[in-house]
Amino acid sequence: MTGQAFTPPWPAAFGARPAGDRLARVRRSPNFVDGAFRNPVPTRRMNDGAVLHLLRGRRASAGLRRPAKAIPLTWRRAADYADGPESGLRATWLGHATVLVEIDNRRVLFDPVWSTRCSPFAAFGPARLHAMPLRWPELPYLDAVVISHDHYDHLDMATVKALARRDTQFMVPLGVGAHLARWGVPDARITELDWHETAEAAGLSFTATPARHYCNRGARVPGTVLWASWVVAGPAHRVFHSGDTGYFPGFADLGDAYGPFDLTMMQIGAYCDAWRDVHLTPEEGVRAHTDLAGGVLLPIHWATFDLAPHPWHEPAARVSAEAERRGVRLTIPRPGAFVEPASGLPNDGWWRDIAPMREPGGRRAGGGEPPRDRTREDPAHRQPVAG
Repeated sequence: MTGQAFTPPWPAAFGARPAGDRLARVRRSPNFVDGAFRNPVPTRRMNDGAVLHLLRGRRASAGLRRPAKAIPLTWRRAADYADGPESGLRATWLGHATVLVEIDNRRVLFDPVWSTRCSPFAAFGPARLHAMPLRWPELPYLDAVVISHDHYDHLDMATVKALARRDTQFMVPLGVGAHLARWGVPDARITELDWHETAEAAGLSFTATPARHYCNRGARVPGTVLWASWVVAGPAHRVFHSGDTGYFPGFADLGDAYGPFDLTMMQIGAYCDAWRDVHLTPEEGVRAHTDLAGGVLLPIHWATFDLAPHPWHEPAARVSAEAERRGVRLTIPRPGAFVEPASGLPNDGWWRDIAPMREPGGRRAGGGEPPRDRTREDPAHRQPVAG
């Protein structure tokens, strides 16, 4: 018995606690200390003066946290993936932390979230600022799904339930398998890894690597669920997905151990001084990329959900300036655009054209309401419960 937890009375979206063999493995982890997983360096989820930092951030970004116009998308269909990339490596950033990577004739989907809201409740919580540029029925065959941690903007119950109907292997950090098992994913298709553990699937190697973050899905789920960044390597290419993380010196060690990387997908949005230990700033994202010996930097975790008190466009502006200063190869694609590191990189500055501006007096330039969230109106972008 692998240890699917007894089904608790709280909402299914909260997931489940690790139990049985799954919990026993958690407790054997060297990263599990005094009843909870620990970060690689001392870390606080909320820093001193957090409330003041939040209030100041909200005041400074008032009227700037949504784009001034609709976010331009590059719509994808399954047919677009019929022929793999000539170079052997291609990524499609679908928004936030969701990236479909084609690597050495295999397809890997990172942190898939198709739901309209990243929330345990369908009617409440942060809603999308743009639709998914790949409609659910057009999602091609997947060789593996990788989950970085259990926060709602990275682990979406409705998407997992739909993926459970596919013949796809899930690669997750220790403890996350309890959530998946409750939502219908067979244990045989769940591979749980501790930091620096590697598993093989579909001719690729998957390694869970340290990150500086935390897990929390429902008040009754204790510290028995791990978070991770990920290394995925094939015969000819290797990529890095940061998940959510604060900066720490260990990125250089990861670069020495697992790099260099053809592509890094680095979290550069949803930062705030209130929680500066657990999220990268754009400048720290570039620094981590260089520590990792990264080739091309693909910024993620911005543009899709309003999760922090900074202007919508600020992550792109800051990461662009820092990448230029450091001489880093950067791509900021429209959601849905192909990124092939070996060829030309999409970087047309599309986000500048829709960056929000504020007139004197604090009103949004252009006036009126922010762009409508049309994902609520389009049935193709509702929670993918139909598979």
